Amino acid sequence: MSVASSLPHDAAQLHVSGAARYIDDIPVPQGCLHLAFGLSTIARGKITTMDLSAVRSAPGVVAVLTADDLPFANDVSPSAHDEPLLAQGTVHYLGQPLFAVVATNHLAARKAARLGEITYAEETPLLTVEDALAANSRFEDGPRIYTKGDAAAAIAGAAHVIEGRLELGGQEHFYLEGQAALALPQEGADMVVHSSTQHPTEIQHKVAEALGVPMHAVRVETRRMGGGFGGKESQGNALAVACAVAARLTGKPCKMRYDRDDDMVITGKRHDFRIDYRAGFDDEGRIAGVEFVHYTRCGWAMDLSLPVADRAMLHADNAYLLPACRIESHRLKTNTQSATAFRGFGGPQGMVGIERVMDHIAHVLNLDGTEVRRRNFYAEATASGDHVDQADTAVEETIRHPSSHEDLASRGAVGDTAPAAVPAAPRGAQTTPYGMEVSDFILHGLTERLLDSSDYAARRKAVAEWNATHRLIKKGIAFSPVKFGISFTLTHLNQAGALVHVYQDGSVHLNHGGTEMGQGLFLKVAQVAAARFGIPLDMVKITATDTGKVPNTSATAASSGSDLNGMAVKAACDTIRDRMAAHLAQEHQCAPEDVRFEEGKVLVGGETMTFAEAAQRAYVGRVSLSATGFYKTPKVAWDRIKGQGRPFFYFAYGAAVTEVAVDTLTGENRILRADILHDAGQSLNPAIDIGQIEGGYVQGAGWLTTEELVWDGKGRLRTHAPSTYKIPACSDRPDVFNVALWDGANREETIYRSKAVGEPPFMLGISAWLALSDAVSACGPHYPSLNAPATAEEVWRAIGRARNGL
Repeated sequence: MSVASSLPHDAAQLHVSGAARYIDDIPVPQGCLHLAFGLSTIARGKITTMDLSAVRSAPGVVAVLTADDLPFANDVSPSAHDEPLLAQGTVHYLGQPLFAVVATNHLAARKAARLGEITYAEETPLLTVEDALAANSRFEDGPRIYTKGDAAAAIAGAAHVIEGRLELGGQEHFYLEGQAALALPQEGADMVVHSSTQHPTEIQHKVAEALGVPMHAVRVETRRMGGGFGGKESQGNALAVACAVAARLTGKPCKMRYDRDDDMVITGKRHDFRIDYRAGFDDEGRIAGVEFVHYTRCGWAMDLSLPVADRAMLHADNAYLLPACRIESHRLKTNTQSATAFRGFGGPQGMVGIERVMDHIAHVLNLDGTEVRRRNFYAEATASGDHVDQADTAVEETIRHPSSHEDLASRGAVGDTAPAAVPAAPRGAQTTPYGMEVSDFILHGLTERLLDSSDYAARRKAVAEWNATHRLIKKGIAFSPVKFGISFTLTHLNQAGALVHVYQDGSVHLNHGGTEMGQGLFLKVAQVAAARFGIPLDMVKITATDTGKVPNTSATAASSGSDLNGMAVKAACDTIRDRMAAHLAQEHQCAPEDVRFEEGKVLVGGETMTFAEAAQRAYVGRVSLSATGFYKTPKVAWDRIKGQGRPFFYFAYGAAVTEVAVDTLTGENRILRADILHDAGQSLNPAIDIGQIEGGYVQGAGWLTTEELVWDGKGRLRTHAPSTYKIPACSDRPDVFNVALWDGANREETIYRSKAVGEPPFMLGISAWLALSDAVSACGPHYPSLNAPATAEEVWRAIGRARNGL
């Protein structure tokens, strides 16, 4: 059986040998042209003059396009049609594309793009949370609010009350392959686009809109990306549209690739947050009530900000049953890059808020933070879905929603035009702040096993002894859990299609709507196909994602790639297999269910034949060996306006213990050890999943420790290259790095009972930030209020707060 096997990535040899083909490696026809954008040099204002004569006369320049030269829609937004490809007289952020240069080579286009002479009527940009609040600059009329019970009353009646503020930075995706696109004009006004994108159908849609043609006139192909992390969900639209428009204008192939600096200056980042909190709790650290206010800096265009901010609210509880809570979210419009999707899609920001609260409570009560967390966990579910402990649910759940009108049609952004009825959670169930029953909670047992395997108790004692005897170097150790919801919160995106062919020699051709960005999706789906036919994996070939083969696909995002596409492929394979079985059963005068497909053989009526022979017989018997498959996620129903329902099919769980060391003179720090136990359900490929967990942890720790985005007072991004923006290097990984998979199948009926593993491990990195807070707390009696990213400078400042108070 091919599933549940630790097989190497299907393109591993191509990756390490340099033979893997990306957009920039595709051989282009003779005469291919290259594009570059001319960018704004201010963050806000009006364009008064635009002299592009020097650009047009520069060597190699074939054409220069402005907004006036675009034939149809000047929009590359994934949602609200508020993101022009080229500025229309108004500048909204520093780095906004104003014009496009089409030249004979990449360097000529880049050089010419710098020659434009633009004058502006400059205005004061809105750059900070305070600026946006003062100007009431928002993407919704007011804050969105979820409530469960009466949080204010619960806090007022609690034995202890804390309050605080957390500044939480954004993050650059830093995919190894930058944004890139290639457009090839065809006969009859058709267009073929190769794009490094997580969402080929969206590229198809935006290109068709820009060219004024139906979607059937545009075919988009994506073989692989060199990383995506959400940064290629919507940010590739501009390149693909620009290339397609230029290809239509010139009749020649057109290609565009951002250089790293341009990529970082132009494209959106993870949303940075300010989180204000107030919580009431008892002497044991159990929360009675908590209030959060999220201030989300969204940038200049809507992009995917509303569903990102929604998901932050949906994960504000993380793994904890909150008897009463109030979550208020402000989506602020600023003159910075339009923040966009990033691994976790707002979930990490919401989780960091509640983990800060747990950390603060533990400090106030002088308790082990791990014990405080365990006392606030949801109750463990039994195999039947019942809870070991009866949850306290005698609270009134209400949702207030100040805004009832939305015109956003993007990932998780609005309910369907006629939303499905949202079923109420069963009476007596333990529910989230948005009314979803938590019936699959496993973190009690998972936590116990991790604490035991990591020798947490002894190491915590050793850390305390170290700190008592060492003045300059302090150590910290911390535990953090993850409960992450899996599904698109926009219900209709939870669907997938597949196309499978079996050839008469028994080889299998497979195509589906998911995209490969290094995460191993193609391999996992190929394993599913091989298992359904009972054949070796090398008999299955997955070809490039292609809108001409599988239409109307959702983005490969929301950790849904294997869940959705695996099930769609299973459906297609089963259809063909059943046709073959019926034909062979008729030949052998037996029942179709008696035909078995296993180990590359087909067993029927006492005869054993190879799968190839069975395929040949079916072909001769005029049996269709091609099928489409379709899958839609069951049980999900979410009304984002009411903030009520079941937005997730299931939850993925995990936990991490991290140990760090801090130099108290400089704030410099290191991760010494990380122990992780993660729930991947019945893993389709344990080796691939462990790799995802390792990478997710390091990327999450990088977000919260070293990766600092800095804008100056003019709105210029100062950290726009590897020289000024510090992603984790190989040497930043923990010296001791132990990763294991939890051995439990998914309770829901997913593909082979596996669980999504793309986004959930990212939040395991929160434990590194908490460990730094623990180390800093050893420097003085006051709570250090460590912000993120906890760079050396921020750690040094927090040490001062621990010693001297705020």
